Amino acid sequence: MITIKQISNINECPEIVSMFDNYRIFYNQSSDPVGAAAFLSERLGKNESVLLIAYLWGKAAGFTQLFHSFSSVSMKPLLILNDLYTVPEMRGNGIGSALLQAAENIAKSLHCKGLILETAVNNPARKLYSKSGWSEDADFVHYGKYF
Repeated sequence: MITIKQISNINECPEIVSMFDNYRIFYNQSSDPVGAAAFLSERLGKNESVLLIAYLWGKAAGFTQLFHSFSSVSMKPLLILNDLYTVPEMRGNGIGSALLQAAENIAKSLHCKGLILETAVNNPARKLYSKSGWSEDADFVHYGKYF
């Protein structure tokens, strides 16, 4: 059985640091558990993100991190689904779907306009997003300027 818990401190789920570090490694970043712990602690300490942990059979199995933002046009808050990760050996058990549903529930409870995300074009999770009712944005082009 999958359970989802929102945490407000990384000490509530010690496994979050290694999951977050592995998530970053997936995106070709160097392992940095100390930096991962500091980053997550700062986001949570400043109330800048919502961190949801999925448990399967009582074990931490994945997470999603949501960042607060706003839509000026609709004058409503929205959430950015910035991170979604499932422990590799736990994949195929519905964890990603459960985390997406929990994120949607949080967004609705905060009266958000919606949820947005961006992902790599080769990310296999794109199938999950489509299956879960997400759609690629056909109306807007997204740009980035990275330093």
